[in-house]
Amino acid sequence: MENENERHHKSVQQIQHPFHEEHPLVLVAEQSNEGLKAYCDGCGELLSTPCFTCIHCNYHLHKQCAEAPLQIPNHPIHPKHSDTGFFLRQRPYLDDHWVNGCALCKEKRNMFFYECYSCYFFLDIKCAHLSSSYKFSQLSKYDIHKHPLTFIESHMAIDVLKNFNCLWCHEPLTYDIYFCSDCLSFIAHKKCLNELPTKINHPSHHIHPLFLNYSYCNHFCNLCQKEHSGHFYCCSLCHFNIKLECALLRSIIEDKRSHQHPFSLLWRQGSSICDACDTEGNYISYICLKCYIVVHKKCISLLRIIKFSRHDHCIFHKYFLETQELTKKDCKICFKKVKLDRGSYSCGKPGCNYVVHVNCVLENEKLCEVIEDEKQYEELYEKSIQSSVIRVIEVNEAGEATKIEHFSHQHCLVLADKMEEEIDRKCDGCMLSISTLFYYCAECPFFLHKTCAELPKIKRHWFRQWNAILDFEGFLACSLCRQHCNGFFYRIKGWQICIRCAKVADIIECEGHQHFLFFDFKCKEKCNGCGNKCWFGAFRCGECRFVLDFGCLTLPQSALHKIDEHILNITYDDDKKQSWCDICEQERDPSLWYYSCSICDTSAHPKCVLGKFPFLKDGSTFSSNKHNHHHDLKFFKKVEGYPECSYCGKLCHEEILKCKESTCDYILHCKCL
Repeated sequence: MENENERHHKSVQQIQHPFHEEHPLVLVAEQSNEGLKAYCDGCGELLSTPCFTCIHCNYHLHKQCAEAPLQIPNHPIHPKHSDTGFFLRQRPYLDDHWVNGCALCKEKRNMFFYECYSCYFFLDIKCAHLSSSYKFSQLSKYDIHKHPLTFIESHMAIDVLKNFNCLWCHEPLTYDIYFCSDCLSFIAHKKCLNELPTKINHPSHHIHPLFLNYSYCNHFCNLCQKEHSGHFYCCSLCHFNIKLECALLRSIIEDKRSHQHPFSLLWRQGSSICDACDTEGNYISYICLKCYIVVHKKCISLLRIIKFSRHDHCIFHKYFLETQELTKKDCKICFKKVKLDRGSYSCGKPGCNYVVHVNCVLENEKLCEVIEDEKQYEELYEKSIQSSVIRVIEVNEAGEATKIEHFSHQHCLVLADKMEEEIDRKCDGCMLSISTLFYYCAECPFFLHKTCAELPKIKRHWFRQWNAILDFEGFLACSLCRQHCNGFFYRIKGWQICIRCAKVADIIECEGHQHFLFFDFKCKEKCNGCGNKCWFGAFRCGECRFVLDFGCLTLPQSALHKIDEHILNITYDDDKKQSWCDICEQERDPSLWYYSCSICDTSAHPKCVLGKFPFLKDGSTFSSNKHNHHHDLKFFKKVEGYPECSYCGKLCHEEILKCKESTCDYILHCKCL
């Protein structure tokens, strides 16, 4: 009996798939009477036999998807990097912004896909299967377009491209076509490109005919207002040029994902204001004859629902806002007026009056995420913000956690509202002085503000659209304020943001300025706090030229220094014509921020009061993989005696890094790191 079972087991074909390594997949050759009510995890289609399935969990693959090659070398659709090849990857995650749409169908679908590791070129598994039936030939460079074109010969209907039309005749792509894999937008029938007319009469230029021309240099297209090279139609008498894509536009365009009615082509002599984005456009417009909405061609397919990183809820595109929804309102990005009778994006949550200009919200694609199903996104968002890093052990009568375990510390933490000793203790999360409610460790000197302890493990930060993950590091430089810090950081796709910066909203009130400040990613002005140029954006005022960077915005409001027995407070202006720093005894710019004592008239530069590393604790570890020494180093603000720096040979008077090993005498100036 055992031998029979063993033979039966061997007769059942099993595979171990690299995308499902935990269990083997078993071949199902024939469909049962009940049918297969499941979907393939490879292509997303309804499951049918033959297929492979996991008997332990709900994972299924069509046989064709399971046997798809892990690499496709020399794919004709992407000859640019033929030496690299295509590599199979799993379905993209909802927030995977490194994955673009498929090069053929232009969609980002929930299925396996092939990726070129040398560039952002993707081909989903469905299109890869379909394209295997095509005949490809690569042209060196078809002189009608700036990039090399791939010729696709197919005697069957090209199913994968059925949603697209020829850019010249606008008919479906049902026979031989040319396709550009570089710009992913040039698709045309072979017949149309071979029979381009040398002379046309165009409704945008009635007075003269336009003639086909060619140039390697860039020319300005009068219709789309963009530079172009290659073939174009022109009137040499009037210096009027239009590129091929603009020469013959579709008379009717329909995109029900953004608007319920079709749009008809409307030629205009001169400019007009688009009802979708409230900006000016020339010549080309489209009109909805039922709603009488006039829009740019590019605005026909405006994203209907967006998750914008600078707002907690999804925002919706509307062509006008009803007066009961909003009265006079300013854009929450540029703080200029939003016209209620023009297109804008606004929040769909009752009671939330968030509204922004279309071009303001779409200006930076890294901050936007396309949302197909608002409900699905809200569920994922709620799960992410509920990710706690604490385990409650004891609570008081009010339900407040009085004793917790925190992921960053090995001992239990206890809630308190004041220090027993008059010592300036720092929070190990944000590295600022302990104030108000905090948690402390009874076994070692570890402290956390209550607000820092309750930070979620995963959150959405307005600076980027992707999830930010909370981490606890010994020694890192914040990507926003540029300060070296201990404590908590949020990591976002290569960025590391300290807790002080992570807590800052994109629209703020600042004690040093009378108006609201909003973050402008394009701002490169000088900071009014320190005088340094802002290279990566800054907070600026919409009413005046006031600018502030993250470094000044997150300065401690007060600090202690041996120069004065009192607390020094941050001060924003000085009415003296000439000022001096009482610590370094150098001249101080009276227009910049400084620390001062109102009792003793002491004043000093922020860097002189705080030191070079105000957010590092003594004894914090600097890992050996971040420097050239073979042991971990420890940071110290004060040094005993005047040891010699192991790198430059000079005596150490300032902050140092010292080898963690007691038997090693390696010492390094922080500035020599």
